[in-house]
This record gives sequence, structure tokens and C-alpha cells, in this order.
Amino acid sequence: MDFQDYYSVMGVERDASQDEIKRAYKKLARKYHPDVSKDPDAETRFKQVGEAYQVLKDPEKRAAYDQVGANRQAGEDFSPPPGWDAGFEYSGSYGTEDAAGYSDFFESLFGQGFQSARDPSQEARGRASGGFNAHGQDHHAKVLIEVEDAYRGATRSITLNVSEVDASGHVVTKQRTLNVKIPKGVKRGQKIRLTGQGSPAMGQGQAGDLYLEIEFSPHSVYTVDAHDVYLDLPITPWEAALGASIKVPTPDGAVDMKIPEGTLTGKKMRLRGRGIPGKPPGDLYVVPQITLPPANNAAAKELYRQMEKELAYNPRTKLGV
Repeated sequence: MDFQDYYSVMGVERDASQDEIKRAYKKLARKYHPDVSKDPDAETRFKQVGEAYQVLKDPEKRAAYDQVGANRQAGEDFSPPPGWDAGFEYSGSYGTEDAAGYSDFFESLFGQGFQSARDPSQEARGRASGGFNAHGQDHHAKVLIEVEDAYRGATRSITLNVSEVDASGHVVTKQRTLNVKIPKGVKRGQKIRLTGQGSPAMGQGQAGDLYLEIEFSPHSVYTVDAHDVYLDLPITPWEAALGASIKVPTPDGAVDMKIPEGTLTGKKMRLRGRGIPGKPPGDLYVVPQITLPPANNAAAKELYRQMEKELAYNPRTKLGV
């Protein structure tokens, strides 16, 4: 997938004000409108301009795009890094946006959220309250936690980026830090509600709430799938061939596990109930990975030569060679 330089599409600098972006869009939309332009590429250019404007006109989308697009060039190979959108606070609803007609690049970044339009249910609440006593708007953010936090629960200091337009019409990003209680057994995609941490209310209405959507940080040892956890476990050839009892790490501490005789690389072994806590809890799947000791000295090389002579092992027999 190619990276899209929306600033280049719009013909503006990266530090352009919101008014400058709006003027550029109006000019280009008139120029390339398929009903007006005779340019053979008018329809394509019109769609590109519309897509770029969908992002750059919105301070929240623009701030997120600026972070993921820093130091990238148009056309270079791109895929969103894990958790790229974590830590950005968004107003309005956080759900699926209609990305039809836009590029794969747009859909990969903004197709599953980032809606900054006001939530209709919130507007209804504001009207129902009467006068200027409108309910404050809810905010949303995705946050990264460690898988160990889901096993034990934790209190974490979480910093969120909040985007707004300053007096000169430029997008600025400020930060706020909150102490958040992470409940034991929390799952990916689960939302933690912080009452009153959204937008302030108008008049005597209630402030909006902040919803934190949970995502797990990439881990050097574990991967998470729903409520199950996976561990690639290095084992020795003799442990695999002869069987062994070994210590296996889990996010909640090491446990003893029996490696059956004749274990093969990639064969999953389940530790029931050792996944994310819950009712019922998930499982932890151990996936053995047989590793070879290095032949980095004379004695080790001699052992390998003896194995070569005595075992007469050819792993390529099934390939006919």
C-alpha cells in the first residue's frame, strides 16, 4: 500500500492553517469537478482532493495523520504500525466510518473510527435538557496496556493527545495525563468509562464522559488473541526428543510444564485457564520452537559429527531427495 501525501494533493504546506486548507479545497474542487473540468484525470483528482480534505479539515484526524506520516514520502510502501492511533483523544462517536470511494490508505487509517461528528444521541440529550443545559460531548481514545496488567489489574498514568485549533487557525496538540484503573481481566476492545472527563457541559448540564478502548502493547514474549495468550517457547533438541519437565513463563508467573517425548516444532500445547482472567478464563498456548546449540568450539563440532554418523537422519526424505 502506498503512502498518500495529503498536503501535496492539496498543494499546501504542512503548517497550513485550517482556513488555508479550506480555500485550497474549494479551488481544487471547482477545478477538477467532473461536471466542469475537461481534464482526462479530473474524476481521479477530484476524489483525491476530497479524500485529502476529509482528513486535513478535521483537527483530530489531521493530528493523527501528521504523527503517522512524519518523514514519509508519497508513494513509499506503507502499513500502519501497531497501535499507531493510541493516545489520541477524539470527540464525538468512535465507530465505523463510511470509507467507500476512498483509497486503501484512507481506509486502513480512518475506516474504523475517528468520527468527529457530534453523536446524535448526545444532541438529543442536549435538546431534552432544555435551554443551554446541554450534556457535554463524550470523548474516545485508544490506549495501550501491557498484557500483565490484564492478569493482575493495575493503576496506570496515561497521557492523551488532545488536538484543537488555536487563535491563528492552526492545529495544535496538547496533552493531559490521567490516572486510570485497569481492571483485572480486561480484554482487547473493551472500553473503560471515565465519568465527566469528556467535554464540559453548557449551562447546568452534565459533562461528557471519556471512553478508553483497550489495546495491548506489542510484547516481546506473548501475543494475545481475544482472551487467549500465545507463547513461542524455545526448547532443546534433547528436551523435544526425550521429553522433559521445564519452567514456562506466563504473564502471571512461571509454571511447571511437561514436554512430551517426541515433541515437534509448532505443536501447540494448552495450559488451561492460564490466559486472560475471566468467567471463563482464557487459555495459554505454548508453541515449542526447537533450537540448536551452536557448534562454536571443537568439542561441539565433534558432537555434531558423531550425531551425523550415528543417527543417519535425513529430514528431506519426504521430498524425494
